[in-house]
Amino acid sequence: MWLMYIKAFLVGGLICMIGQILIIKTNITSSRILVLFVVIGAALEGLGLYQPLVDFAGAGVQVPIVGFGRSLAKGVIEAVRDQGVLGIFTGGFTATAGGIAAAVISAYLMAIIFSSKTKKY
Repeated sequence: MWLMYIKAFLVGGLICMIGQILIIKTNITSSRILVLFVVIGAALEGLGLYQPLVDFAGAGVQVPIVGFGRSLAKGVIEAVRDQGVLGIFTGGFTATAGGIAAAVISAYLMAIIFSSKTKKY
């Protein structure tokens, strides 16, 4: 059990470290890095390479943004099997709707609880 925690921590930390290195060492914006990670997660799922990572690191690869890309791709793949071409357009939304709704609701609640202020430079 502890070994799985350690593997999840190390792999998830490695993903975050790669993102931080890209932010520091390149001119790529953080938004583009997030999109890159989503695309990498989707591509790995499409190629069938993501599940071995999940088996090895568990939440270490499911929780970071690459896991969201995987969820999108997995949803599309399953929807295409079930619905055909229409699944291309609906699968990603169906698969990620719960997570997106939770994020929106959490952000809304935090906005109500805490008053945000614009930073002054």
